[in-house]
Amino acid sequence: MTIEGVSIEQIKTAEERLAEVFITRDIANEHDSTKDRTFVRELRGAYGDLLPTLLSQPRVYPESILNYHGGPQFFGKSVVRPGKVATTQLFETHIETFSPGGYSQKHGHMNGALFYILDGEGYDVHDGIRYDWKAGDICIVEPGCVHQHFNSDPENPAKCLVMKSKPIYLFANLLFQKFVEQSPTEPVPGFEGWEPPEGY
Repeated sequence: MTIEGVSIEQIKTAEERLAEVFITRDIANEHDSTKDRTFVRELRGAYGDLLPTLLSQPRVYPESILNYHGGPQFFGKSVVRPGKVATTQLFETHIETFSPGGYSQKHGHMNGALFYILDGEGYDVHDGIRYDWKAGDICIVEPGCVHQHFNSDPENPAKCLVMKSKPIYLFANLLFQKFVEQSPTEPVPGFEGWEPPEGY
């Protein structure tokens, strides 16, 4: 069976390649501004080959093949971004997890972001204004604001799915991003060695 000239075997092969990329890629701190990354991929080839190539890409990206990086209070795992998947270049997504009482770096960037809170409760501070959130809420980070994320629960972690159109901004040379304060390098007291639980 084929779809637009792409065989089921090619699609399965693409899913196997995907697993290899997610498992073996360098997962050094993604917030390192000196790390070489692909923000927008080159789209190159014969026009007639582009659609079959797109159709050969996986459409499901299991969280189980993603690894957390970061810590000791703020952890992340990248899900979709142009340097990792060929399905889209319009947005990127990642999962952020906070240790009990943990918090993130304080920074600003030109693109906006949408946080869907999967678990826990906490708050954001955007340009000095506090916004409380809990599981099931959506928190919007407006473009250009200086912001930071906090888990207000001293006993349980918090987890969110982040979606943003950052690749489009970067393609338009809207590159400004600055860190006011890096992520904490010390764990929350009482949670030394804490990492996101298996399957979280």
